[in-house]
Amino acid sequence: MSLSPDLARLALQEQRLRFKHFDGDTAWTLGNRIKALADAAGTPVTVEIRVGGHTVFFMAMAGTQPANADWARRKRNTVELMHRSSYRVGLEFARDNNTLEALMGLPTRDYCAHGGAVPLHVEGTGVVGVVTVSGLPQRDDHEMAVAAIAELCSVPVAEVALG
Repeated sequence: MSLSPDLARLALQEQRLRFKHFDGDTAWTLGNRIKALADAAGTPVTVEIRVGGHTVFFMAMAGTQPANADWARRKRNTVELMHRSSYRVGLEFARDNNTLEALMGLPTRDYCAHGGAVPLHVEGTGVVGVVTVSGLPQRDDHEMAVAAIAELCSVPVAEVALG
């Protein structure tokens, strides 16, 4: 299976999904939009939003486990370091037959390249934070975060969704 189509789409997401600004109110709206998507899907998730190294939104829905918060932390650490979605990082490493640990010496206890953490880009500024979803299969975690970001950025999700 070729990873190229997904990798191209992930790069497109990071190009197109840009906020005009991002503050505490935006984080609250984004976090609650993800919760609404999870409620509609009937699946519990943990959501973490960090901006400038500070957690500005955190919610663990009933039915999640403490491990979901730990997965969120590890995925978020990867995005804060790489400024690319954790799913993209994971697929790039799979394509290259490599790992974060082997390439960069990063401990798997603190970093992972599994989908669900997405950088928060602000136009003219760059990456200001990370939104992370944990509790679903990694591709679904990623797609839930992207769907909510696309809505807030007024980008039709069909234009950036994975195939």
